[in-house]
Amino acid sequence: MDAERVLPTPPAVKGRRYDASRRRAEAARTRDRVLDVAERMLLDDGYAATSVAAIARAAGVSPELVYKVCGGKAGLVRAIVKRALLGQGPVPAEARSDAVAATDIDARSLLLEWSRLATEVSPLGSPIVLLVRSGAAADPVLAALLDEINALRLERMALNAARLVQHPGVRPDLTVDQIRDVLWTYSAPDLYDLLVVQRGWAVDRFGDFIFRGTSSQLLER
Repeated sequence: MDAERVLPTPPAVKGRRYDASRRRAEAARTRDRVLDVAERMLLDDGYAATSVAAIARAAGVSPELVYKVCGGKAGLVRAIVKRALLGQGPVPAEARSDAVAATDIDARSLLLEWSRLATEVSPLGSPIVLLVRSGAAADPVLAALLDEINALRLERMALNAARLVQHPGVRPDLTVDQIRDVLWTYSAPDLYDLLVVQRGWAVDRFGDFIFRGTSSQLLER
């Protein structure tokens, strides 16, 4: 009898790898669309007059998705503020701030870079923060959110102050807390609203105002 012919083993069929990146990208686009619509409606119509259902309808999604992604109207505002803090570049503004603070430059150059970043972040974040403030007196949810936003900004300015004193040129008579409070004041959303929105200043002029003000307060002459 002929020897049994051994047939070659067919190659294993690999399972199709699930491409989660496409799904994540689509989810990110949907979230950005919801935030864009929410921001426009909140600023145009006010917090109380804007419902999650109306935002969802305008964004072409379900209210359930809005609650799932952002946790309701206060969550939408929180997400809008956090997105504003990223700035306009491909690298988040805070990361760029941290990077420049880690370089070997003097305090004046660091304040200049921070002033430039303020011209990115302020137009995005100030209007929505002021919206939160306007409704905080009558809405405990907004009041808590405003406290959260203020605490985060104060924490950030404390970090910036601690980094600034590591660079040459800072007034030696100032404490880190005093420097923090100056940075806190010049980063307030009210300043952008007063000068750019109400008085019509160009954003570049606003940035120069921040630089000159912080420099005169914090640097050696």
